[in-house]
Amino acid sequence: MKRPSPARPSLRRRLLVFLLFPMAVLLLLDALLSYGVALGYANRVHDRDLGDDALTLAKLLRNNPLGSRLSRQARFLLEYDPDGRSYFSVQSSDHGLLAGDDRLTPPSSLAVTTEPVLYDTHLDGHALRAAIVRLEMPDDPTDRLTVAVAETLHDRREQAREILLLAVVMQTTLLACVLSLVWFGVRRGLRVLDPLTARLAARSNELSPIDGPDVPQEIQPLTRTIDALFGRLRDMLALHDRFIADAAHQLRTPLAGLSLHVDRALADASPATRDDALAHIQRLSRRAARTSSQLLALTRAQALPPEHGEQHPIDLARLIPEMVAQRVHEAIRAGVDLGYEGEPAPLCVLGEAAGVQDLLDNLIDNAVRYAGRGSEITVRLHARDDGGASLVVEDNGPGVPPELLPRLSERFFRVGASAEPGSGLGLAIVQHIASRHRAELAFGNVEPHGLRVTVHFPPPPATMVVSP
Repeated sequence: MKRPSPARPSLRRRLLVFLLFPMAVLLLLDALLSYGVALGYANRVHDRDLGDDALTLAKLLRNNPLGSRLSRQARFLLEYDPDGRSYFSVQSSDHGLLAGDDRLTPPSSLAVTTEPVLYDTHLDGHALRAAIVRLEMPDDPTDRLTVAVAETLHDRREQAREILLLAVVMQTTLLACVLSLVWFGVRRGLRVLDPLTARLAARSNELSPIDGPDVPQEIQPLTRTIDALFGRLRDMLALHDRFIADAAHQLRTPLAGLSLHVDRALADASPATRDDALAHIQRLSRRAARTSSQLLALTRAQALPPEHGEQHPIDLARLIPEMVAQRVHEAIRAGVDLGYEGEPAPLCVLGEAAGVQDLLDNLIDNAVRYAGRGSEITVRLHARDDGGASLVVEDNGPGVPPELLPRLSERFFRVGASAEPGSGLGLAIVQHIASRHRAELAFGNVEPHGLRVTVHFPPPPATMVVSP
């Protein structure tokens, strides 16, 4: 059973989610803040009313003679409570408790004055807010009348909740409107990508840049990345087309020769003709194989720019002698004296061991092929004054005319006077490998005759550690 593919991420949904959660948190924080502000407002209003009630009651009782009974107006003020609970205390310094609850006493640290003083207390498991005031009796200056009035916090909290409910309803409605506007704005805003989408949809095999004046600046990093990818694809396709063209050009002659000599061998069954045809077939097969390998090597060298190569610290003083030693037996079979001269001290550069191997192999192959039998080829390695390294491959062959030295690294270029077969790709491969190592390639003649090819490697980074 085929599993359903996961849902693709939505930019609109992602933007809305990123906005919804912070706004929900802000709504919660705003609700808490609104409740605190509403409760503070309710406390201030109730505290003012409670203080006014205590002061009004004290003044009312102050003008009446004290005794065991309170006036009807005073008792109404004391006993009325919307919550059904009344807490009050009326005390005289001379007559004691006149009415109410004697437990409604302020803390000892509270200074009772002629102005209402508010404090918090508890009675019968209820949290109360109380106001107390003390006045002198007009008919008896030694007597002090203390009136305390308290109420529960129910009304205050109920009023704060009502204010909060109104605020939350309005804020939720505002939030819904804001989200609707954001949704509409996001949908309209993302339409700016429609021209870019239309341009891409209208393309077939075109790899030109897609960035343009109508691309929003927020999308430019994406379009520039795509343009860079298109550029690399163009380079790879151009390299692919060049490889095909080069292969067709270079392999046409050996393949035609192979077909010709096969026809000769089939047409004439004599041993001499057959042996001659097989010899030519063998030579052309080797030429085709070498040309193919060099085309592949050239393409590989051109495939990656220097900044994309997998380069590591390498010690040329250890690597180059090993590479030269691997070619000694081939040089002996070719009748060439191959030698190495170098310094024993480590000589480090940043590069690719495989790339250096290809570079040296092509230099030696070129020297062996064009210097000829009986020649001498010397590979030298020495340090430079700037901290870099120089790799030199020198032969005592016929050399190259000075006017042709600058063209030696061109693809398919061969010195016209040379009778040795070749593809003209060896030094072009060396040039590309040297470029990948940020090295310089130089050609020069040797007196009295011969060719010297020098590769100047740049100094390594100061923090480079050589791999064992």
